[in-house]
Amino acid sequence: MDTPARPASGVCDLQSPSYDHEVAGSPSGISARSSAALSARQATSQAEPKAVSPTSKVNVALLTGGSDKPYALGIATALSSAGVSVDFIGSDELDVAELHNLPQLRFLNLRGDQSQEASFRRKIARVARYYGCLIGYTATARPRIFHILWNNKFEFVDRILLMAYYRLLGRRIVFTAHNVNIRKRDNCDSWFNRLSLRIQYHLAHHIFVHTERMEKELLADFGVPDTKISIIPFGINNTVTNSSITTIDAKRTLGVRSSDKVMLCFGQIAPYKGLEYLVDAFSELAKKDETYRLIIAGKVKPGQTEYWNEIRRKIAGSVVHNQIIVRIEHIPDEEVELYFKAADALIVPYVHIFQSGVPFLAYSFGLPVIATDVGSLREDIVEGRTGFVCQPRDSSDLAGTSDRYFKSELFGDLENRRLEIKEYANERYSWNKVAAITTAVYSKLVSSD
Repeated sequence: MDTPARPASGVCDLQSPSYDHEVAGSPSGISARSSAALSARQATSQAEPKAVSPTSKVNVALLTGGSDKPYALGIATALSSAGVSVDFIGSDELDVAELHNLPQLRFLNLRGDQSQEASFRRKIARVARYYGCLIGYTATARPRIFHILWNNKFEFVDRILLMAYYRLLGRRIVFTAHNVNIRKRDNCDSWFNRLSLRIQYHLAHHIFVHTERMEKELLADFGVPDTKISIIPFGINNTVTNSSITTIDAKRTLGVRSSDKVMLCFGQIAPYKGLEYLVDAFSELAKKDETYRLIIAGKVKPGQTEYWNEIRRKIAGSVVHNQIIVRIEHIPDEEVELYFKAADALIVPYVHIFQSGVPFLAYSFGLPVIATDVGSLREDIVEGRTGFVCQPRDSSDLAGTSDRYFKSELFGDLENRRLEIKEYANERYSWNKVAAITTAVYSKLVSSD
């Protein structure tokens, strides 16, 4: 199939190919081996509901915020396969061939360039242009349902003005709350933040969250009725490269030996990640065993440079600093697999979180996870089968749990267990399951008009 011509970055071109493609795609099967190995945990999972029929002709505008490629592409692909016609409101970052080739999807690059290197004046201009394009699109848009995956930069505009505008024009608003109150997590909450969130949550017709704890927070802190909340899995990340490179080759590329025990901390660097406890725990382990290696890879979250400087000083002062590898920058998609294939475990030492996408990325590579017992992380780990759980803010317990993992059967048979973990994740966090729950909500909203 030829890829349609793409409009210039950030141009409000709302023309697109017509929705005349045949819908294809179905859920993949899960092997008996994975079901047997993890039957105790999977028995508690809900049966996958059926997606809406393609003949229902549900039209949806998917407002991505212009970022989070793994989630945006995952849900768009699943919705398209389920027969939903999607207007994908994207950006240069999300402008990839996979989307242009999806049946029943038209890509609208309203967000354009989001480069952080742009001047302040240019940033203001491009955000203003985006809001203008979005307002114009909304006035004439074909879809009745507007599904917001992420807000943009200006909370007052996104949470209040745009929400009111969508309601005024009769749009049915669905919102995915990946973080119920991210400022509370980052210790920078305010009355205005809570007020604007409350307004957005009450203006939305339906809200998706990823865990029961997030649902409880919506109920307790924002008074959202439970009838307008649904829990959906956090879909598995299937957008990064996964080539035939082996664990041995990946370790060699990153400068570690095949016999080294590699612990990986991956993703944005911020205080809620608890890196100080990880460095202390690793130092305790590595003093006793020189084959341990710690890799810290990811960029510093804006505004958190001083926090990283503190961590860097802690690493420099450690007697095992030569066993710690750091790469403090954005890791391109095509290089992500190196880190997850070279690692023997992903370490998630968070001190506060509700949900994180990094463990699911690890699972997509069959990598076990050692995580602290915060938020809903425990719910996503089958103890001894897909990882281990330890206490937060406790470097000694993290060290002890890590030591227990490296002495366990899970690590001893890791190459075989990787396949089981991948199969488990593909079933429990499948995009087909996400699409089924999502399309059922769409249909209910449309039928209630």
